[in-house]
Amino acid sequence: MILQGRAISSGKVEGCVLKLNGTFSFLGGVNASTGDLNAGGGNIAGKVFVFHSGKGSTVGSFVMYDLMVHGKSPAAVINSSAETIVTTGAVISSIPMVDNVDIDLLLDGDDVIVDGDSGTVEIRNVKIIKVVSSALLNKSGKVLMLKRPDTVKSFPGRKSLVAGKVESNESLESAASREIMEETQIRVSKPDACLPPIYVREMDVIWEVYPFLFKVEDQDPVLNKENTGYEWIKPDEIKKDQSIVPQTSDVVNKMMKHL
Repeated sequence: MILQGRAISSGKVEGCVLKLNGTFSFLGGVNASTGDLNAGGGNIAGKVFVFHSGKGSTVGSFVMYDLMVHGKSPAAVINSSAETIVTTGAVISSIPMVDNVDIDLLLDGDDVIVDGDSGTVEIRNVKIIKVVSSALLNKSGKVLMLKRPDTVKSFPGRKSLVAGKVESNESLESAASREIMEETQIRVSKPDACLPPIYVREMDVIWEVYPFLFKVEDQDPVLNKENTGYEWIKPDEIKKDQSIVPQTSDVVNKMMKHL
């Protein structure tokens, strides 16, 4: 999969991802003579170093240059949002750098190609699966959440919207209607809202998810074997439930605004 971001510092490399969550300061965060991260977590020498954004003193730019002098600089840097310190350090140290990519789609150990000229990041060890995800909104303003079995490979034991793979030569809308009927025995017509695809990473899979919203009557679903239970939940309560599949709350709220 190729992620289109913004080119920050030129150059093209292939390497292995070392990822940190949150912001990072090169000043105090790394040993410039060895490449070891001072708070633990590995060594960035020759790695594709991924973190949200830089922070700290402008001296951090020269720490990056010092890493390059010692032959311990990262092969590339990927940020969600670049700031001046890391940008300057990458440029003066000839480290390819890209930002404006969704780093949630990158995991430690990924084999990636970073192109600092075109602003792209290619993830080489993942497969992309296209699915539809449908929110059923009843007259009480609640959304149907289904309980996934603990034995399934994808998000076991989590609560999710009605979801399923898009079959060959099937339209997205047809796939959404079919999955709803198969999993709930609820018949729907045209969707009341839909969104562009979102992308969710789960191990070696990136789910390309097409969200739909359908208004339905106040009827309870008849479940098939794909789910073990259900619950009608108010949209503003979805985010509070940690057992729900990630990004569900954002998707539902965005679709509600389209109604």
